[in-house]
Amino acid sequence: MAPKCLNSIAMRLCLALFIAIFIAPNLILAKNTQEIHGLRMNAIDRCWRANPDWRRNRQQLARCAVGYSGKMTGNIGRGLVRYKVTDPSDNPVKPKPGTLRYGATMIRGKVWITFQRDMRIRLEKPLLISSFTAIDGRGVSVSIAGNACLRVFKANNVIIHGLQIHHCRAQPACSVMGPDGRIVNIGQVDGDAIRLISASKVWIDHNTLYQCQDGLLDVTRGSTDITVSNNWFRDQDKVMLLGHDDGYLRDKNMKVTVVYNHFGPNCNQRMPRVRFGYAHVVNNLYQKWAQYAIGGSMNPSVKSEANLFIASKSGKKEKSWRFYSVRDAFENGASFIQTGFGGAKPNYNRQQSFPIVDAQSVRSITRSAGVLR
Repeated sequence: MAPKCLNSIAMRLCLALFIAIFIAPNLILAKNTQEIHGLRMNAIDRCWRANPDWRRNRQQLARCAVGYSGKMTGNIGRGLVRYKVTDPSDNPVKPKPGTLRYGATMIRGKVWITFQRDMRIRLEKPLLISSFTAIDGRGVSVSIAGNACLRVFKANNVIIHGLQIHHCRAQPACSVMGPDGRIVNIGQVDGDAIRLISASKVWIDHNTLYQCQDGLLDVTRGSTDITVSNNWFRDQDKVMLLGHDDGYLRDKNMKVTVVYNHFGPNCNQRMPRVRFGYAHVVNNLYQKWAQYAIGGSMNPSVKSEANLFIASKSGKKEKSWRFYSVRDAFENGASFIQTGFGGAKPNYNRQQSFPIVDAQSVRSITRSAGVLR
């Protein structure tokens, strides 16, 4: 009996030693990577920000998208061109190498654009972004401001990350360099920060957008499979429009995920306003809207889920229109009128799905919304 007991004790000691050396540290690491500087991270940030060597692994970001855009793996891999912006100037018809417009229009195939240093770029005319383009402003301070701004026209597999976009102005009809190095004639342009037109599979993440002449983000004319995440929208009347107009039936196929964003302060309306289509609006922070937060027309399907709505102490406290609300939270007397019940499920596939936190945790997971500091 004694040898058997000794063998049993030895096996238990070995098992305990194995757990202490190999498993416990990984459990501690898993716990620690949920937070950075004491802040709880959401599913997107946890995917790449926990890696201290992310600058050498920038393309890891493409695997972190959630929602309808899905993983952006088409932007990485074989044939990828790494392009660095070194020159903040802009020539809309003959872009120079080293400028943002050159990287976004003149390079065919997959391109990952980064920036050499802090810079403020004043675009002379709207910038048309090519398919399979990632604009990555992490690690420096990049502003696109004071004139024309960004447009994704009939393009797909586009990432826009880490930019400050503000004070965008309307533009007259003009000619610009377009995707694949071809001159494109475009009509009059409203002063939006970012406008998507007949675009698909676009991910807009960790940008700060404010004070533009028209809106901050338009998703229009049949655009679909879009994720808008971790952005800070502030100081704006019309914030986000999903769907072109009441007569554009192609927008019935639109699918947009709006997640982990911070709206406010000083936003008036359209966070978002939805025409036709489907929008999953989830885990966002709404702070002191003026007219309304979520709105819609033309019978869209909108699921508002686990958002936190904080009304101002005075003024409009009700957020209304046709949508289905589940697990939303309200503070400062905020309220809503729900006119849809049941249904409105996003039906994500495995590459699109993500965990949804309780609305009371939204403050923490949106605290890093906007350009990372």
